[in-house]
Amino acid sequence: MSVERTAGVEGEALEVWIDQDLCTGDGICAQYAPEVFELDIDGLAYVKSSEDELLQAKGATTPVPLPLLTDVVDSAKECPGDCIHVRRVSDKVEVFGPDAE
Repeated sequence: MSVERTAGVEGEALEVWIDQDLCTGDGICAQYAPEVFELDIDGLAYVKSSEDELLQAKGATTPVPLPLLTDVVDSAKECPGDCIHVRRVSDKVEVFGPDAE
């Protein structure tokens, strides 16, 4: 049995979600981290579960795998729609993205 390690700032687990209302469909996120992001037939980006399932529910989150932390953060930084949010699981505080403190 393997244990999937998730990323964290100072060891805390992180999750990511996309605000589809702001998504411009550029696909930069899917280029940086195709394991985490995917464009759907509607032209918008969504996060994927660790089982590679597209999560289309509004506000759906997925854990950020440790090996992909840099790619996910770069996606949030480069997103023209400023719609990618990375937050701590423990307190839901955004650490990367448009609402990061």
